[in-house]
Amino acid sequence: MTVRMKSAALTVAAAAVVSVSATAPALGLSSAADEQATVSILHAVPGLTVDVYAGDDELIPNFKPGTLTDPMKLDAGSYDIKIFKDGEGPDGAPAIEKTVDVSAGSNATLVAHLTADGDPTLDAFVNDTSKVPAGKARLTVRHVAAAPAVDVRANGSTVFKDLVNPKQAAGVVAAGTVSADVVLAGTDTVAIGPADLNLTEGTNTVVYAWGSAQDKNLALKTQTLKGMHSAPGGVPAGESGQAAAHNEGLPLGALSLGALSALGVAAVLVRLRATQR
Repeated sequence: MTVRMKSAALTVAAAAVVSVSATAPALGLSSAADEQATVSILHAVPGLTVDVYAGDDELIPNFKPGTLTDPMKLDAGSYDIKIFKDGEGPDGAPAIEKTVDVSAGSNATLVAHLTADGDPTLDAFVNDTSKVPAGKARLTVRHVAAAPAVDVRANGSTVFKDLVNPKQAAGVVAAGTVSADVVLAGTDTVAIGPADLNLTEGTNTVVYAWGSAQDKNLALKTQTLKGMHSAPGGVPAGESGQAAAHNEGLPLGALSLGALSALGVAAVLVRLRATQR
């Protein structure tokens, strides 16, 4: 489920928390797209409905667990993000507070989630929107659950190993539909899934493992980033469109060691300065 940000809330947030020059145009009216960033927010703290504030201004009211916002354009700058239990802000003590520096031209997802030990936190992930070869898709898996290290399997084969909170792993794969599940690292004990993933050509499918193992509410949330198509020339027969969707081979078998990367949350485009209370 996604929610669309209210334009009024965005305007208030932009006025309150984005540092701009006196001559800079208002949010959404800037003629220089490269001075803005694309940001989505995922609420992945189970059992806690929250209100999200930017500074002292409410940005997202009544934000429910498992909800992902639509992407929004924000001017580059620093955002003091405060997350309160529903109805307790802005004068109460926030459950999570961090200052987020958003860089121009970046595409990022802010995720409110649990640490491996079960404490609420906020992390930023940079989304890879670079082109993929024709007939291919990008798969990204992010571990944001209160759970130990996990392996990720597709069609029964392990494709990402020893993924820990709050890391991510990514690779370019053949487009198509796969059955994915998450197991405890080094075992066949299923923690989440299985679930069918439609890895559409020219997209980045981001899968979040979230929730709490102790509370037995682990779940998957997906985010699809589009627009990464390459020229169709040289596409192998049977590896795109309907042919790829019905390919019985393991699409993720195309992963090479060079294509697979385990990445930290901190990245060049988005930096977090923790002020967590």
